[in-house]
This record gives sequence, structure tokens and C-alpha cells, in this order.
Amino acid sequence: MPSASALPSSERPEARAQRDSGPRPAPARAALLRSLGHHLSAHAFLIGAVLCFSLFSWYPMVREFLLAFQRTEDGRTYWAGWDNLRTVLADPAFWQAWRGTLLFTGLALVLGFAVPFVVALVINEFRHAQAYLRLLVYLPVMLPPVASVLLFKYLYDPGHGLFNSVLAALGLPEQQWLQDPDTAMLSVVVAATWMNMGGATLIYLAALQSVPGELYEAAELDGAGLLRKIWHVTVPQTRLVLSLMLLMQIIATMQVFTEPFLLTNGAGPEGATTTVVYLIYQYAFNFNDYGAAAALGLLLLVLLSGFSAAYVRLSRTAEDA
Repeated sequence: MPSASALPSSERPEARAQRDSGPRPAPARAALLRSLGHHLSAHAFLIGAVLCFSLFSWYPMVREFLLAFQRTEDGRTYWAGWDNLRTVLADPAFWQAWRGTLLFTGLALVLGFAVPFVVALVINEFRHAQAYLRLLVYLPVMLPPVASVLLFKYLYDPGHGLFNSVLAALGLPEQQWLQDPDTAMLSVVVAATWMNMGGATLIYLAALQSVPGELYEAAELDGAGLLRKIWHVTVPQTRLVLSLMLLMQIIATMQVFTEPFLLTNGAGPEGATTTVVYLIYQYAFNFNDYGAAAALGLLLLVLLSGFSAAYVRLSRTAEDA
């Protein structure tokens, strides 16, 4: 065996010991670097999404909060405190807009929440045409909202609209659908329901198809009819989806703008279709009062946040029970 002095300097034990005792990267740091290298593209997409969300969602909310307490006069912006909120509360249109919004939300919950669920129940009973029916139901959602609203504006036409033609054929009196304060809001709700029910119907249909068939068979053995099976089997099994869709329906309907704006020019006959979001639009773009518009938007944000917090609280209570 050669002696240690005969070995090359790089192979001597003291050289190997010196080399082995040199600085090494920490294992955790090396693992982190490898992970970042392997998932570089995923992190890049994530950072881009966060930046876009910050720019188009968080920044407008922060800016709205600041505008709600500021006023601009003669090119000078100053802190106004609660003046914008007092201006909004003193406006008679404020309470009219809330009445219109709550009326639209109530009617939309009767139609827009119940009708898609009933349609999903009907489609779920078919076995060979579900794909075609799903496409047919979702088709209005794929149409541009302006095109759908203009279609209903033609259907509601008091002269030669389809709805009045049907009433005339049945011997019933014709209606001024969008010109009558008593029917204007209901007409807007019908149009909005037809335009937006496709997505809710597909969500309900997916929830219905996840219900075990054994539960329906057991209900039939107990002598349950169709309505009892729906009430005692379908509704409990889809309760979480129904509650979530109810919350989303309330949030969406309380922000309605497109349908009344295009069908009735916003306010409608005698202000019957005035909504909170339309009043925000008026403050900002007709009156150039961005502070009042931001204050009203902040009130709407607080109300919708309250609905969301109540939903989360009730959901946790139901899960704990």
C-alpha cells in the first residue's frame, strides 16, 4: 500500500478532509431553489394574476373608499368627511333607488332563483337529450347582453311586439310592458331571468346528478310522491349549493344595471326601475359628483359584505350542528 506522502496532493486524507469541511449550501435553501426552478412558470403566472387582481380589484376598492370621504371643487381635492354621505341620504332618489333595488331582488329571487332549479329538475329526468338541453338552456348566457336586451325590447313593444300579439290572439287586453310603472320592473326581471338562468341551471343540474339514486328508491318504497321526494331528498342533499346560489343571486341582483338601463333608460316610468347602481352612474357621469357616487357605492359594499358575513356565519353554524 502506498504511503500517504506518495499519494497526489488532491488525494491525501488531509486534503479530502479540508475539501469536505468546506462551506455547503444549506439543505433547506437548496430544496427551495430547486422548487422555485421547477415551478418558475407557475410562480410567474401566479404573480401576474396577483398583480392584475391588485390593479383592477383592490386598487379600485381602496380608491373608492378614499373618494367617499373627499370632494373636488375647482380642481382642488379636499377631505370632506361625512358630507358625501349626507348628500346621498338627503337625496329623495336615494330611497327610491333602494326600493327599486329591493323590489328587483325580491322578484328575481322568486323567478331567477326558483325557475332555474325547476328547469334543472326537469332536465335531470331526461336520459338521452341532456347534452342538447344543457346547450339550449345555456345559449342565452352566450349571447351578448345588449343583443338579448334589444330582443326583449322588441318583444315588449306596445305596437307589434310578440307578447301583445299573443294577448290579442287570446282576446286579452294589450299591456304597456315597459311604459307602465306597475309592470315595468316585472318585465325587467323576466328579461334578466331569461338572460342569466343558464349558469345557475347547470350548477343545479350538477348538484342533482350527485344525489345518490338509492335515496330516491328508498323514498319510493316509503310511498313518497314527486313533491315529497323533492322536499325530503333533493332539497336536503343540495342544501349547500342552494344556499350558496341564494347568496350569489342576492349579490348579483342588488348590482343590476344593464337590463333597466337598456330597457327603460335607467329610471323607467315614474322612476319605477331606478336602482342603486343606476343612481351611482347618475352621480358619477351625469352630475360629475364622484364623491357622492363613491359614498353610495361604499354603502352598497357594506350591505353586501353583511350578507356575505351572515352566510358564512350560518354555514359554520350548520356544519357544527
